[in-house]
Amino acid sequence: MLLVRPTGRRTWICKVRIRGKEQTLTFGTYPQVSLKEARTLRDEAKLEMIRGGDPVQRRRQEKLAAQIRAGNLFEEVAEEFIAKREAEDLAPATLKKLRYFLDLLRKDIGKRPIAEITPHELLAALRKIERKGTRESAKRTRSFASRVFRFGVATARCDADPAHLLSGSLVAPVPKSYAAIVEPEKLGELLRAIDAYQGYPPSMYALRILPRVFVRPGELRLADWTEFDLEKAVWQIPVGRMKARRPHAVPLPDAVRRPVVGTPASPLLSGAGNGAACTEGPTEGLQRATGMPSCMETALPKPRPNSS
Repeated sequence: MLLVRPTGRRTWICKVRIRGKEQTLTFGTYPQVSLKEARTLRDEAKLEMIRGGDPVQRRRQEKLAAQIRAGNLFEEVAEEFIAKREAEDLAPATLKKLRYFLDLLRKDIGKRPIAEITPHELLAALRKIERKGTRESAKRTRSFASRVFRFGVATARCDADPAHLLSGSLVAPVPKSYAAIVEPEKLGELLRAIDAYQGYPPSMYALRILPRVFVRPGELRLADWTEFDLEKAVWQIPVGRMKARRPHAVPLPDAVRRPVVGTPASPLLSGAGNGAACTEGPTEGLQRATGMPSCMETALPKPRPNSS
């Protein structure tokens, strides 16, 4: 039946009775939907009812699903995922990386409904990152996208994770080895050179402290005076700077306690860059700050097992 409204709009409708209740199905407007197409849609709806289906409820669900898909853009779901991880007390540095990965994808798929993004569409966005020579970023961005899609599946915003299907589709990044000293004799030469080095005070102190406390460069660079108990010779690193998200107590040998005694300032080594601590002076080209813990673990002699 063609319903003509006072406004002149003409709509194809069909009255049906489902579970004893009369309901109305609409099949679009005329002339966008022809008489032949309207009759085909009516016959399909009646056949669905004969088979025990409910075309009215099905169409409501399809309409709702379409509205949900249209209102859930990839960037919106990604922002919600990042907010969830922030509420779970993820480290600020890690949250910054997640936002960086989102920014890499925002231009290509950020405004796309998350449920409509295909593997090929995502691959094209990742290939753009890869072509810039940043293979590691492309790999990690795919992993980030996969986590966003899985979050979307869990929250009923999409049905699958297309990023998972792209595993192995990107060029693998080439591992890069950083300068590190692993021979005990050369390590001894390095430590003596560090003790004799006179340069920019924050970098000089960082050079002297880092090989004796075995911490990450960022944990030392942002150290605050309030974290040090020089009487008990211990440094308490707070949860916020630890990768494992647990507080960490570092014993302080005398060689470390001497450099940190002085006029309090915050942070303790303000001005010492994350890489500067071990990329200048006696360590330039020989040892990276990020490799100092593994260097000490490799080069130092291992304790002998107790034979008793």
